[in-house]
Amino acid sequence: MSKALPRRALGRTRLQVSVLGFGTAPLGDLYMQLDDQAAIATVDRAFALGINLLDTSPLYGHGLAEHRCGTAIRRVPRHAIVLCTKVGRWMDPFHGRGDGSNFVGGQPHRAVVDYSYDGTMRSVEQSLLRLSTDRIDLLLIHDVDVWTHGADAIEARFREAMEGAYVALDRLRSEGVVAGIGVGVNEADMCVRFANAGRFDAMLLAGRYSLLEQPGLAEFLPLAEQQGIGVMLGGVFNSGILATGAVKGAKYNYKDAPPEIMNKVARIERVCKAHGVALPTAALHFALGHPAVASVVLGAQGPQEVERNVAALSSQVPAALWADLKSEHLLDADVPVPSQA
Repeated sequence: MSKALPRRALGRTRLQVSVLGFGTAPLGDLYMQLDDQAAIATVDRAFALGINLLDTSPLYGHGLAEHRCGTAIRRVPRHAIVLCTKVGRWMDPFHGRGDGSNFVGGQPHRAVVDYSYDGTMRSVEQSLLRLSTDRIDLLLIHDVDVWTHGADAIEARFREAMEGAYVALDRLRSEGVVAGIGVGVNEADMCVRFANAGRFDAMLLAGRYSLLEQPGLAEFLPLAEQQGIGVMLGGVFNSGILATGAVKGAKYNYKDAPPEIMNKVARIERVCKAHGVALPTAALHFALGHPAVASVVLGAQGPQEVERNVAALSSQVPAALWADLKSEHLLDADVPVPSQA
């Protein structure tokens, strides 16, 4: 494995993670059905380019992404990889998937939402088998947010997660089965609630700290710094628009972007263009500019996408670009931006 990518300490854990992580939702056949060999080759390429953080979940393809990751990690020394997966759902092999899956392909197993102690232990055991390993480095409680469960159910889900999943993960951490525990959610407010309710090592926040919007800035990121919680960011392209730009059909939060978002992104893009920087390159560098952030987790469907992401990380972004975004009120004056160090 190459070590060309910079690494950062993940909060108070002993783990050192590459600033670019590899997200495996696409390897669960999220958007299209992938050939097994191509999917595994994508993970192989990520490892070869120095990415050591592999983020997966039982949900991704109802177990398929974990199976594919398991094949890939058998090809490299286990100690060279920081393996992160999630709890909150276990797979029932005796019932079909039903119509509750957003994955176009994947395994023919039903995802059962379960944040109880026993459900969490079952989920971990299944993941260890699919991943063909005897330990997981990071375990995250997955999707305890309004986005997933709705406002009416969130209080019961949060309570179930703290009384069940958290107790299970805390035990696994104390036994050395995992190096760190945390949550993976779509809402900064839920990160704050969990951080105040338990002792977490890491959190994966999707879509809420990006070049386009920074709701995680006011409360969550300062709290993470204060508590020594390592932050991983997902969704830094806001599900598409910061990768494609404000083009027709551009996606924001998995839907067609509304006019005000299209307008803001077009203005950001103009500033980037004036400095000769591609919009997704600026988006990636920006996300790593906050001192609490250890890694940005990006998905990929093929080796070329991984290569493109690594190349974007290696290119320079002039300080004047950030200054111009602030002077045009596209970023608040006090938002941290990457240093040129």
